[in-house]
Amino acid sequence: MGFRKKNKSPPVLSHEFVIQNHADMVSCVAMIILLGLMFEVTAKFAIMFITVQYNVTQNLEAIEPVNLYQYGPKDIATVFFYLLIAVILHALIQEYILDKMNRRLHLSKTKHSKFNESGQLAAFYLFSFIWGCSILTAEEFATNPTFLWEGYPHSHMVFQVKFFYICQIAYWLHALPELYFQKVRKEDIPRQLYYICLYVFHITGAYILNLHRLGLVLLVPHSLVELLFHASRLFYFSDENKQKGFTLWALLFVIARLLTLTLSVLTFGFGLPRVQNQGFSLAEGNFNVLTVRMTCLAAICLTQAWMMWKFINFQLKKWREHSQSQATKKKAVSPKSKPHKKDPTRGGSANGVLKSDDKTSPRARKTL
Repeated sequence: MGFRKKNKSPPVLSHEFVIQNHADMVSCVAMIILLGLMFEVTAKFAIMFITVQYNVTQNLEAIEPVNLYQYGPKDIATVFFYLLIAVILHALIQEYILDKMNRRLHLSKTKHSKFNESGQLAAFYLFSFIWGCSILTAEEFATNPTFLWEGYPHSHMVFQVKFFYICQIAYWLHALPELYFQKVRKEDIPRQLYYICLYVFHITGAYILNLHRLGLVLLVPHSLVELLFHASRLFYFSDENKQKGFTLWALLFVIARLLTLTLSVLTFGFGLPRVQNQGFSLAEGNFNVLTVRMTCLAAICLTQAWMMWKFINFQLKKWREHSQSQATKKKAVSPKSKPHKKDPTRGGSANGVLKSDDKTSPRARKTL
């Protein structure tokens, strides 16, 4: 009777062990924080991780009290907790959705890595777009563009806006350890690090500088464009003939870049300089000075220019690949051979066989 072969489990706390069990380990840390709510001694610390901090209640006449929030150092603990939640959700999407789809498609290693990346980002951008649209609809940003700078500094936020930014920062910070957990290829790490750091830098900057209104308005169309790109790439991996989504994405990408530049120049160049509250004050959260405005505008413009440069290179690469594929197809399909004309000097020979058109008999030829 033979023995069954058992898969050797990796050594405890080795690299492979951490990669295979990172979701379970992170879940244990999150459960410990949640269990802290059950005891009075640890409840005040656990609440700092789970709930949004710095609540400021304002009582207005003839209106129900409005719960507004500010930002502060305790937000770091909240971001850490939801970073753990993001790691858990990432593992769930990977195991129960993307891995099953990968088994059916039988992709190569390169396409497998890009498929997982697009699957995760498509889910996140869909969630961000729907959530951002619901906030913009409630706050009526679209009907009044001057709302982007009126009443600055916008040091008070409603719950949805603050929680939206907390989740955004937590998600992009969680993407850093995911490079290790997902065994991302070395050649793909610099590209992913670039856009992860750009997201963290811009979203955190808008949050700290009390520019969350402008940041939210810019994030919603950007999420839509990125959602379309990654969804198109998922369809492309399933069937390479499905490329129509990239054409629509290219159009919306350019429109989103122009919209971002327009609103940024309008806010930093026209709106904020005319606001009454001019000056720099950390206590009030006021950063409305020329240096800060120009730095923010320059950062946005440089980022948009870099994105357009990458976009143009991507389109040129696709155009070259398409032209090369068309050239190879033309070479593969040879033209139909034309029928050879009869050569009168050879007496109508064809394929090396001499054929005579003279209908006289052989005996008549001998007499000639």
